Amino acid sequence: MPQPDLTLTPAGPALAPRYRERPTADRRDPRPRPLPRNPYLRLFTVPGTRAFTAGNLIARLPMGMFGVSAVIMIAGAYDSYALAGGVTATGMAAGALTAPWIARLVDRYGQARIAVPATAYAVLGHLVLVLCVHGRAPAWALFATTALTATTPNTGGMSRARWAHLLRGRPDALHTANAFEQATDELCFMLGPIVAAVLCSTVFPEAGTLAGATLFLAGVLIFAAQRSTEPPVAPRTATGSPLRLPGMAPLLAVFLATGAVFGSMEVVTLAYVDGPVAGPVLALQAAGSCAAGLLYGHAHRTASLRTCLAAMALLMTLPLLTTSTGALPALAAGLLVAGMATAPTLVTGMGLVQRLTPPSQLNEGMTLAVTALLGGIAAGSATGGWAADHAPFAAFGFLIPAGAAALAFALCAATGVGRTDTSRTRGRDPLADGGQEMPLASGHEVRT
Repeated sequence: MPQPDLTLTPAGPALAPRYRERPTADRRDPRPRPLPRNPYLRLFTVPGTRAFTAGNLIARLPMGMFGVSAVIMIAGAYDSYALAGGVTATGMAAGALTAPWIARLVDRYGQARIAVPATAYAVLGHLVLVLCVHGRAPAWALFATTALTATTPNTGGMSRARWAHLLRGRPDALHTANAFEQATDELCFMLGPIVAAVLCSTVFPEAGTLAGATLFLAGVLIFAAQRSTEPPVAPRTATGSPLRLPGMAPLLAVFLATGAVFGSMEVVTLAYVDGPVAGPVLALQAAGSCAAGLLYGHAHRTASLRTCLAAMALLMTLPLLTTSTGALPALAAGLLVAGMATAPTLVTGMGLVQRLTPPSQLNEGMTLAVTALLGGIAAGSATGGWAADHAPFAAFGFLIPAGAAALAFALCAATGVGRTDTSRTRGRDPLADGGQEMPLASGHEVRT
């Protein structure tokens, strides 16, 4: 039997307390834990990424809610879809004009300093619009009010800028992050309209806009509070707009034509199906894009922008071909497969924007790309609507997205955009296998 330990105390000798030692098997292993093999899980081993991604997801969901909510709200109050469409188009046009300026301020003064007041002002515009619709204000007031929402910051662009800052020098990891962001876009624009329609139809017509405004403000506040991952304000080494950068103008032209694919496909599909199942059928295109984006981000190699656009031009003919069967399930399958070309194309294009734009203008450069997409969507919607009204046969409208995809490919091939950049050999993701530790942006450490 072991003898008890004695210790001296002011009162004399006493038994010393005995502490049970932790078994060797329970002791903490000083060696670092192996990183996940899944590239998406490896992304979130970087400190702070989970928090800013959660906030950005909350802020981005309303982007798919506001348009549908406004249409339902205005059309129900004024019995005019033309007025509802005109008001939402005005808001989109105003946002496209102001977005590059908001992004320039973000680059110059920081994300939190600009995004929070810009979001608060945009949310105020949405609330005033709700009050105007509820009070049956004159139509001109609706157009004037929706312009107040034009200060909405590009939350997706700010999130991509954070990834570019945290993962600089690691092209494979940044490619995976861009694919994750694109899949998030597709998911939000797939779920947002459904959430908005349910709220507006089951609660009250203004519920979708009010819920969207609340989520938007809360998400941006959470996102902006994550200061450890915010890119530092870099000194402006370039003057003028990123439009002047070599290769940027032709790349934006490609984005413009690509946006026309999305805008026209949405309108012609809704016109062709013309029923309550039109929304779910159209959502399959976003579902296909989301799945393809996640798979593309998991791949160790990427395709050039020209290859992605060639695949898009080919796959966008499937909806037209499937309509010849006259079966709605065939069209749904065609849209699902056609959508698989969307995310890889946009991931590759956004990657080019990040490489062409200096860090001091990164938010502005990516916002210009989004603005070009929005302009293409507006033009494609108008063209698709005209084709639906004047179609010599029912499936005529599906020629528009196929033609727009072919135009995007032709512009890329003619200008050679991205040819020099994509010909470089891409490095391996340092997180894929073990190695030495090196400092990462914002003072974090990762294994390389």
